Amino acid sequence: MKKLLLLSTGLILFSCGFTQQAIQKAPINYQALIFPAVMEHVHGSSIVSLPNGDLLAAWFQGHGERTADDVKIMGARLVKGSSIWSSPFLLADTPGLPDCNPVLFLNGKGKLFLVWIAVQANKWQSSILKFRTSVNYNQNGAPIWNWQDNILLKPDEKFALETESKFPLLSKSGAGWSEFAHKYDQSIVEASHDITKRSTGWMTRIKPLILNNGRILLPLYSDGFNFSLIAISDDNGESWYPSLPIISRGGVQPALVQKKDQHIMAYMRDNGDDPGRLQLSESADLGKTWSAAIKTDIPNAGSSVEALVLQDGRWAYISNDQEQGRHRLSLYISNDEGSTWSWKSVLENELPGQGSFSYPSLIQSADGLMRITYSYQLGNTGESIKYVVIDPSKIIIDKK
Repeated sequence: MKKLLLLSTGLILFSCGFTQQAIQKAPINYQALIFPAVMEHVHGSSIVSLPNGDLLAAWFQGHGERTADDVKIMGARLVKGSSIWSSPFLLADTPGLPDCNPVLFLNGKGKLFLVWIAVQANKWQSSILKFRTSVNYNQNGAPIWNWQDNILLKPDEKFALETESKFPLLSKSGAGWSEFAHKYDQSIVEASHDITKRSTGWMTRIKPLILNNGRILLPLYSDGFNFSLIAISDDNGESWYPSLPIISRGGVQPALVQKKDQHIMAYMRDNGDDPGRLQLSESADLGKTWSAAIKTDIPNAGSSVEALVLQDGRWAYISNDQEQGRHRLSLYISNDEGSTWSWKSVLENELPGQGSFSYPSLIQSADGLMRITYSYQLGNTGESIKYVVIDPSKIIIDKK
């Protein structure tokens, strides 16, 4: 079912939904674990296709997440033509701090970026954005990093004004959660006027969207404010400035896709009140400002989602498409820019408590194949990152 909604920007948007259609079998070319399961926490992968045809994957690994100081960023390489990933190698480690949520991407000049967070004080809302770059990454093993720095953002008072003006546009609810607030709306508005709170704790998770004009839109989110923001670069990642926030109650970890009319959609995990639903926002000015988020009718288990515009113009979407748990992971394809998702394939499905498959990363390589990685845990056998290759040209959607 589609619902016509008026967003705060004055744009008309259809709340996207899944059409009732039989589950299809995905045309999987290849699937395997990147490395044998280990008895550590392995999570938050990212994948990038390098110009020479190699693939590079990254994830964080250690004895926990923000509370475990041994967590580091690990990676592996799949050499072009090979079906076996290299042994894992170190990509980044801040001594004494957990390193989490790596994101790999190439800028418009072919420079490789690794962006991640170092978690200060073992609190998400104290996280620092860090990045490394490399122009020497074609050899076996880890890239040779030539630069490292922090990404420091300083949202100004417009951030607070946007928060204050957009919260009344959200659906009425007093429920929600964040580090800064348990009574929610008013406390979040008050926190937005605190220059320290709005300048810190922004975290990575999803790959950036790179526009035709070269602009890089790096999705960020805050567990303090429990909403999202975009770091924008107009100089290939040399400098960054913040968008206005994507106001929501719990819309985090945005996955970005651009429509043919140049509007940009942000699909967000739901960390807000029940029921868990995919949250959605839209930008009409290439990522600088965003509509107040709406909840769609698409279930979300409070877990990360991914989205991608394929080379043939169709859209792909991956998520844990239920209200609770991460035991099922599904791939959807849309023929109409996300108004409906009429093709579905279940990539993983176990009984609750018997498996966890989450935090997908999705790209399409030059050969047209979809390359997917995600966190993989089956029973008590340990954790790994799974790699799946799908040929979208073999996905045929019945248009009836």
